[in-house]
Amino acid sequence: MNLIQMTDVGKSYGPVRALHGISLGVAAGEVTCVLGDNGAGKSTLIKIMSGLHPHTEGQLLVDGEELVFSSPREALDRGIATVYQDLAVVPLMEVWRNFFLGAELRSGRYPLAGLRIREMRRIAEEELRKMGIAVHDINQPIGTLSGGQRQSVAIARAVYFGARVLILDEPTAALGVKQSGVVLKYTAAARDAGLGVVFITHNPHHAYLVGDHFVVLKRGRMHLDSRRDAITLNDLTQEMAGGDELDALAHELRREDPA
Repeated sequence: MNLIQMTDVGKSYGPVRALHGISLGVAAGEVTCVLGDNGAGKSTLIKIMSGLHPHTEGQLLVDGEELVFSSPREALDRGIATVYQDLAVVPLMEVWRNFFLGAELRSGRYPLAGLRIREMRRIAEEELRKMGIAVHDINQPIGTLSGGQRQSVAIARAVYFGARVLILDEPTAALGVKQSGVVLKYTAAARDAGLGVVFITHNPHHAYLVGDHFVVLKRGRMHLDSRRDAITLNDLTQEMAGGDELDALAHELRREDPA
């Protein structure tokens, strides 16, 4: 059984239909890559899965139970965690403080009870090490880490707090080649830890490095739904780029041979 199963899911904002008939499954221990250009519907799909916006058509099943999320907290309670491109971190706070941000361990039940600082430092360091994430000093401000390292800390945090489905929103979009490789490595680590990963991207090369299942969205509709063994990187790139449109454009731009 898939952790998440979407069947003919659609989303309308008043008269505007942002998604049409999306059927998609997210399985444990797999990376499902959702590709598409700007305006393809990727953000709307994320918002439905993460509980930010309810769907208006079709079915969303989590562990076989049909649900309509009314808040991100409901999705999180069902083990669906989202790491957004613009990470919600406090740059001047230490790595361990950001790891536990909003879920701090306290010595008592009251809001002003003391923080269990030593324990949180130890746990954060252990969890990062489990994922193979090398941080020079758990007490350094997270703003001193590279973009890829910050993404990796967010992934480790989601795993520690019980995520079973991890949605990564364009995690490599603003990163260079080396830092993108760091994020892809920890995406694979999350998959190998048994999570169902949803990898949102517009980069087919990054998707193909980690993906088991590929979906291409265009104008809110599914244009492609393929397993890894049924598609090559070249085919995926062509589907993503719009092969027919590119061929037509190349024909239009072709220079005429001088007479």
